[in-house]
Amino acid sequence: MNAFAKGSIKLILAVVGSMAVTTMAAAQTMATPARQAVLLDASTGSILFEKDADTPFPPASMSKLMTVYYAFDAIKQGEMSLDDEVLVSDETWKEWNNRGSTMFLRARDVVTVRQLLMGIIVLSGNDACVVLAEHMAGSHELFVDWLNAKAVDLGLNGSVFKNANGWPEEGHVMTARDLATLSYRLSVDFPELYPMFGEREFLYKNFESNRYNRNPLLGRFPGADGLKTGHTEESGYGLAASAEREGRRLVLVLGGLSSTSERTRESQRLLQYGFRNFSHYPLFRAGETVAHAEVWLGDALTVPLVISEDLAITMSRRQRAEMKVSIEYINPVAAPIAKGQNIGELIVELRGRGSVRVPLQAGQAIEDVGGFGKIGAAFSYLLFGSAGAEIPDQ
Repeated sequence: MNAFAKGSIKLILAVVGSMAVTTMAAAQTMATPARQAVLLDASTGSILFEKDADTPFPPASMSKLMTVYYAFDAIKQGEMSLDDEVLVSDETWKEWNNRGSTMFLRARDVVTVRQLLMGIIVLSGNDACVVLAEHMAGSHELFVDWLNAKAVDLGLNGSVFKNANGWPEEGHVMTARDLATLSYRLSVDFPELYPMFGEREFLYKNFESNRYNRNPLLGRFPGADGLKTGHTEESGYGLAASAEREGRRLVLVLGGLSSTSERTRESQRLLQYGFRNFSHYPLFRAGETVAHAEVWLGDALTVPLVISEDLAITMSRRQRAEMKVSIEYINPVAAPIAKGQNIGELIVELRGRGSVRVPLQAGQAIEDVGGFGKIGAAFSYLLFGSAGAEIPDQ
């Protein structure tokens, strides 16, 4: 290579042990009777298992998570309080009294927002969703419009809401991936409110027959702390679940199972698979120098290539052993170079999972040399060529 024939250079880094959120999907080494499934490591964004994750399906009561998200966000923004009181209208009671799963609200009951949220999360109350929607937006219909707008903001591209509670309605759909994303966002966006999902019981007006959370993992699977079950004849039995162990959170979404017992078995099995077979490996920290690239006609010979964000990946031991990490950039890098300027990319390749690319930036500013300095530098380069990029020990 010479100064007048610049090209792309790719260098392999030897990473011994080696955070950006990744979306690398794991090789499919598992099977499940669920029609839809996603197993996500929330700490790194790594998909550990998926099946038909992007096909929209009726989510049943799992779509109540969207109503809860909107309510949590309003509370966080100071637009609503857990202690706000809400009046149950005669019309809403007539429409939703004993219609599917219910909180057993009665006409003209005065309830707090906290009670309504517990009625949605623990008791899966269809009535509680509509009462809360009307309180927030003035009408159920307007609140549904708000849900669809919020879904766009959250990147839930496979979700369309027709109501606030998941009642079967043509066109009311979500994908397993969207449900996993929403479940994850609930845990990270609202840490003070999220513990509501771990509540195992809620008693409203002494209705003992409707007291316990239907989540089959709470109290049974170590670390389980949410989120929501769902069931209709069309969609089968589903679950959006999450569990945290030693600071590592897994999110699981299942749909289309045949029974409550199958839902319990599969959710425990897949979460256990994720915790046992995969580990979280930090590779680089934001600001860490990954390599040094040669500079063309600059006041320094090399420029440090700095990773722009933390990078960590969840993978199995075998995948870690076979992992390849490389960098790619145009060599040499022409001066002037601004600090923070994108220079190239760091590439992580895992067998069966594709690759993830993270930008590399200049760690310092490099000025160009002028006049005779350029002539001397060019002459030196033609005589001695490139010394290659300097790669620090890892």
